[in-house]
Amino acid sequence: MKKQQIPSLASNFAEALAAAGQGAGGRLAIALSGGLDSSALLHLAQAYAGANGIELYAFHVHHGLSPNADAWLAHCEQACAALGVRFEARRVVLNEPRKSGTEAAARKSRYAALGALCAAHGVTLLLTAHHQDDQAETVLLQLLRGSGPAGLSGMDAANAAPELLANPALVMARPLLSASRKQLAEYVAAQHIAHIDDESNHDPRFARNALRHQVMPALAAAFPGFQERFARSAQHAQSAQRLLTELAEQDLAACLDGDCLDVAKLRAMSSDRAYNLLRHWFATRGLRMPTTAWLAEMLTQLVEARYDAQLLVTHPDCHVRRHRDRLYLTPKLAELEGTRVDESDIKDGQAFRWNGEAELAFPAYGGVLYFDPAEEGLAADWLRGQELVIDFRQGGERLKLAQNRSTRGLKYHYQACNIPAWERTRLPVVWARKQLLFAAGVGMDCHHLVSEGETRYRLRWQAV
Repeated sequence: MKKQQIPSLASNFAEALAAAGQGAGGRLAIALSGGLDSSALLHLAQAYAGANGIELYAFHVHHGLSPNADAWLAHCEQACAALGVRFEARRVVLNEPRKSGTEAAARKSRYAALGALCAAHGVTLLLTAHHQDDQAETVLLQLLRGSGPAGLSGMDAANAAPELLANPALVMARPLLSASRKQLAEYVAAQHIAHIDDESNHDPRFARNALRHQVMPALAAAFPGFQERFARSAQHAQSAQRLLTELAEQDLAACLDGDCLDVAKLRAMSSDRAYNLLRHWFATRGLRMPTTAWLAEMLTQLVEARYDAQLLVTHPDCHVRRHRDRLYLTPKLAELEGTRVDESDIKDGQAFRWNGEAELAFPAYGGVLYFDPAEEGLAADWLRGQELVIDFRQGGERLKLAQNRSTRGLKYHYQACNIPAWERTRLPVVWARKQLLFAAGVGMDCHHLVSEGETRYRLRWQAV
């Protein structure tokens, strides 16, 4: 049995690396914890690299959570030295473990460190020791969380994860997904491979450990070989998810208007199709996936409201807004400190003088005011002689953009420029002697513009 098992693992390993695009030559890295699974991976990778002229690296992440962490690092270093494998370790400090959970925080820090190590050594393929039992645990955990096809797809044999690894060039492959934990244990025993035992893997407070030690043995007793069937279910879910993604891409292309969605086209879809499109839209913007209940509430508020409604739904990562039958994803912006202009006391804003600067920063108003040379603009000497005031609009301000155009209220100009209501509150105005000179997002008032004589300037606002 063991004699047949060992070459089978090596053969499957080679096939998995070929599928991931790792042929002869090049560089390859493995994530090495020192446990049974990654120790088996180390030996398989070392044999494969040696036979194919590949530079192999083993990277270890030291979390410092266990009193044995230093001993594990030393064990990994010694194991790699014995095999002639390049080894490097990185120590990490967990960020806010109480907020996200120790397990999640450790995972996030670990993968970020692995991505950085791969980047430092020019490695574009990273191997992890996830196997068939891990896949079954992942599928079951996602099922218990009520996940859809994306969650039930489990782990891919290979994928890029730039948001997790902070390394867009890196592909993460799992060449042991077809092997069971039992097969790996037999391989390690047959090869007399030393490995460490992480005591945290036996702590039932972690959901995965509770499944591994309490639920999986019962499943194995009642349904022998359930891991393979779970793996097949994951493959079916992956296939279904690929079809859903393909449909979402087509729907998004049909509904997208610049950076926003056409509500009328979204409204014409079935709820399931709209949910699929919206989830894909969030994914393309790098936002956390909303729940079905949240999506239903969003559709009710934003899609079924009247055409001219100005609505907002808050997502943990952004705001979802509607303007003129379009849906926008807008960032959550910090509160600004600027006060509104009161025409009876114009100095309530931030007074300033211009002394020829190309730009002036106004952090309280969230941006930078630029002074650009122009053929028609404000005369430099006149501009230097003014006490200028920057502030947010109060309402009732009026602006004349050109001599042959009427003086109009800012509200009219904002509507003509199709500036959504939520952006208007963050667009400052600039005054001189109670005369409105400039409105961000609209332009210059024409009353003081000249086209002859000394150097002339136009104002321009850039939010930061």
